[in-house]
Amino acid sequence: MSEPTLDQDILASWIGKQEEQADVIESRTARLMQATLDRDQTLQSGDALPPLWHWLYFPIVLPQKDLGRDGHPKLGGFLPPVALPRRMWAGGRFGFERALRIGEAVQKRSAIKDVRIKEGRSGSLCFVTVRHEFTAGDAFCFWEEHDIVYREDPAPGAPMPVPPDAPGDFDWQRRVEPSAIMLFRYSALTFNGHRIHYDREYSKAVEGYPGLVFHGPLTATLLFDLLLEQNPGRWVSAYEFQAVSPLFDTEAFTIAGQHQGSFTELWAANPEDRLAMTAKAELV
Repeated sequence: MSEPTLDQDILASWIGKQEEQADVIESRTARLMQATLDRDQTLQSGDALPPLWHWLYFPIVLPQKDLGRDGHPKLGGFLPPVALPRRMWAGGRFGFERALRIGEAVQKRSAIKDVRIKEGRSGSLCFVTVRHEFTAGDAFCFWEEHDIVYREDPAPGAPMPVPPDAPGDFDWQRRVEPSAIMLFRYSALTFNGHRIHYDREYSKAVEGYPGLVFHGPLTATLLFDLLLEQNPGRWVSAYEFQAVSPLFDTEAFTIAGQHQGSFTELWAANPEDRLAMTAKAELV
């Protein structure tokens, strides 16, 4: 592990760093995810894995001593040693060629694409972009670019920023009832030790949130699920999402979508109808 730093040149030296993982898309994990989303446990070998459920596989498995205060792996291995204590999933982009199938052995190749230090209203920020490519045998399946943001701890008593209003018009909408149990189950399925999702005292006292934080990847997954539900039989060739503000386990929120010509806009809104996440998909 390297010493934490905010030196742009040192952090940028991680650009191009690569790693590979292999996993089998086994059915048990997929069925546990179905149960977490209150669905019948039907998935079996040969079925297509629902989009974005690949996040349940390829876990980062490290001993306890190699975890940081937040439950994430300490930095300075594959990810650069950013000297900022809070990290969040800021967004991502995908290009799909074919679905993963349950029972397949899959290779995941990852590389650090970019590292950028910025100054924001709340202090220093660091954005790290990681590109992943997934193949099953000789077949290329899809690529993913994952944006991570690192930031400073909040000042004591500092108010949370007010996000912009969500769109007023939509073609379809669904209400989501979050719970601590749902968040715990998703953390367990993804082997995600980030304490903001299950340790209420840590989330409130250390990171300044009003409750447990709803996983950004789970929000992105629910938006994709809504898209497929409303467009049966269509193939999604591209998808991107951006986190705008956090959601919490304390209140229900909504997810919605609207067709916009050749693409579809999607979003999640908090109980005050303000944006929590935006997304866009191309259907073919």
